[in-house]
Amino acid sequence: MSAIRQDAWTEEDDLILAEVTLRHIREGSTQLMAFEEVGERIGRTAAACGFRWNSYVRKKYEAAIQIAKAQRQKRSHLKKGTASVPVLSSVAVAEPADSLLSKTEGFGSGEEGISIDSVIRYLRHLKGAFQELTRQTKLMEREIIDNRDELNRLREENERLGKQVNHVETDYRVVNDDYKALLQIMDRARKLAFLTEEDEESKARFKMDANGNLERIE
Repeated sequence: MSAIRQDAWTEEDDLILAEVTLRHIREGSTQLMAFEEVGERIGRTAAACGFRWNSYVRKKYEAAIQIAKAQRQKRSHLKKGTASVPVLSSVAVAEPADSLLSKTEGFGSGEEGISIDSVIRYLRHLKGAFQELTRQTKLMEREIIDNRDELNRLREENERLGKQVNHVETDYRVVNDDYKALLQIMDRARKLAFLTEEDEESKARFKMDANGNLERIE
């Protein structure tokens, strides 16, 4: 596939990766060839497949890997006496490059060794894995920067909302104090009106009788 996917891995992708890689282990092939086959099937790079296998999927299939290795050994025993083609074993994929290259010293002298093409494939795989790791690192760095920016934004928003809350609390206290003062004024006004009414009622009132004399009205 020409398109290289960058989306998240699905369960189906992981299952295809596990099935193909275990088959290559059983058949005595290399994990790199398995990653290349999976990459062609699901539209990802071999490096991305290798990174996914070693970082996540492999841990879920430890028992199946041991069974596949045992089946590979059994197949190897059954093929004894036939011409064998030197290949890069699945275990070698996880070995350091210096250790791997040291095994090529006996190649060509009749000893068991590995092909130059396999070494080149392995080194290309290492390069691809390194590039994939670099890409993943950059993505995580970008995510950290985005999270830091979001955290700063939330802090500023929290500070702004805190100032608004303080302002509202201040306004509430002012309004509450004004309301209490208004109640006191209304209460004093009510009492004053009551006293005035009593004073009016307590004042003596008089009227003049027919003889011109003032007479007090009760």
